[in-house]
Amino acid sequence: MNKERKLIIAGNWKMNKTVAEALDLAAGLKLELANVKEVDIVVCPPYTALSEVSKAILDSNIRLGAQNMSEHNVGAYTGEIAAVMLKEFSVRYVILGHSERRQYQQESDALIARKALAVHRAALKPIVCIGETLAEREAGQTEQVLSTQVRGSLAELDKEQMVETVVAYEPVWAIGTGKTASPAQAQEAHAFIRRVLAGMFDETVARKVRIQYGGSVKPANARELMSLPDVDGALVGGAALEARSFTDIIKNSI
Repeated sequence: MNKERKLIIAGNWKMNKTVAEALDLAAGLKLELANVKEVDIVVCPPYTALSEVSKAILDSNIRLGAQNMSEHNVGAYTGEIAAVMLKEFSVRYVILGHSERRQYQQESDALIARKALAVHRAALKPIVCIGETLAEREAGQTEQVLSTQVRGSLAELDKEQMVETVVAYEPVWAIGTGKTASPAQAQEAHAFIRRVLAGMFDETVARKVRIQYGGSVKPANARELMSLPDVDGALVGGAALEARSFTDIIKNSI
């Protein structure tokens, strides 16, 4: 698949996998995906497995991501994880603003913006999640919600940082529900996000930013979704927890 931007497919393991289970999954992925060069591959285990998974995928084509990060460098922030701690494990990417954190931890766009800046200052790359709920889509508010989240969550970044940022469009109504945005819905949302980025930065920046789709991505729908002009990869949840399904998503995307 010849795309203007290189596909990036990341597996968000969420609060799943013991260290032993994580190592089994990492070993399977390393073996199955060893020859894949066309896609940037990222796995995002829970914090407890980062150290061992980092060692397991050393010298492979798989990059390590974390599921969240504090906006603070060090200090009295019980339960938080700083960039310097993640870098010890060769983490390259950090997921920020996932809908679950927006919902359960009440993370705001302003907080996510500060985190995104902190990620860049640590020479890491953020994957910034945005997306509307079913109620918002049914009320015709999709573009308003996406515009607000994009502008708010990326407000602290300059052009150079934005180009090195991945945006993940995850319609909340499609996460873990088995429902997937239709190809037309996905393309429409991704094209709109790119227009917002062009307004915030410029057309050149907007054309370079990779925008992932997330929300019940499976091997069966990966090819159609990844072939859309403004879809530059996937942020995969449930299907990333099993080596075969995650591998098939990647191979079906090429």
